[in-house]
Amino acid sequence: MKLGMAGLPLSGKKTLFKALTGARGEAGLSPARHAESNLASVTVHDPRVDHLARVYKPKKTTYAKVEYLLPPEPVRSASDKGESGVWNALRTCDGLLHVIRNFPSAGGAPHSPERDFRDLEEEMILVDLGVVEKRLERLALDRRRGKKPGGEEQALLEACRDRLTEGLPLRNDKTLAGHPALRGFTFLSAKPVLVIFNNEDEDEAAPAWSDPPEGVDALVVRARLEMDIAAMDPDEAEEFLEAYNIRESALDRVIRSSFRMLRRISFFTVGSDEVRAWPVTEGTSAVEAAGTVHSDMAKGFIRAEVLPYEVFRELGSFQEAKKAGRLRLEGKEYVVKDGDIMHVRFNV
Repeated sequence: MKLGMAGLPLSGKKTLFKALTGARGEAGLSPARHAESNLASVTVHDPRVDHLARVYKPKKTTYAKVEYLLPPEPVRSASDKGESGVWNALRTCDGLLHVIRNFPSAGGAPHSPERDFRDLEEEMILVDLGVVEKRLERLALDRRRGKKPGGEEQALLEACRDRLTEGLPLRNDKTLAGHPALRGFTFLSAKPVLVIFNNEDEDEAAPAWSDPPEGVDALVVRARLEMDIAAMDPDEAEEFLEAYNIRESALDRVIRSSFRMLRRISFFTVGSDEVRAWPVTEGTSAVEAAGTVHSDMAKGFIRAEVLPYEVFRELGSFQEAKKAGRLRLEGKEYVVKDGDIMHVRFNV
């Protein structure tokens, strides 16, 4: 699960990146595919994993991870048709964090979060439109050469062009945003978006919007303040969190909102060797979930023993759950639920 940070110049992307990765990021920043990008992996703390680890005392405890990508440079111009490093870096992400400045500039100039969001959205729409038009031109050239296009690609791209020409993002058209035939285009405006208002230290309020974007969640983060807190020792950080009325870190709020935005849930595998959280998309079947653990489990899938975490916590063990008739045997088509503890029976 990788999230890319998009934002206009001076929006505070770098500050937010440091705030999110400073507390629980892996040591240092690793280079992403583009030489000037930064990619950091962050641990998703989950009290359910903590409890399971206390019960099983495994050799290894593995939490889910989220990757945050900071692109190499700020967005420059809509005339860039997708060749710049920033756009190419963002294309590799599952979703986008739109960082919007909600504070005056250094010179005191007024700011408009709503306008900034629209400007950034328009940039991405125009970049996608350039990609669509280029591909349609190629398909037209193929037809003139006698090559017959196959599949739905032409019609789908024309539908994308019509929507983008109207200034509408692709993400709100579920057919276009999620169609397998368009997946390779990695359209920017098709990606789920979480808007993050970057406020001043003392400002907890979200700005008023006259026309909020459809299907987009938003939250307020005081990035500079949280960046400083992330660098403090725990006792000092606790004092600042209380002084500034911060009940939950920006990292935890962004992670929770990101999981919701990308429709991610977690199931667990447990044992003396390892307790592990496995993030998957809502609607994942038992056999697909087994395949995330190991391909052999999906290939030789027989049944899955499934126990909801809350039942495990109530009864204390798989054995007690089995005695109480609460342990279920599920087949390949079972849809995995958030918090399911799974043991897969398989034979290869």
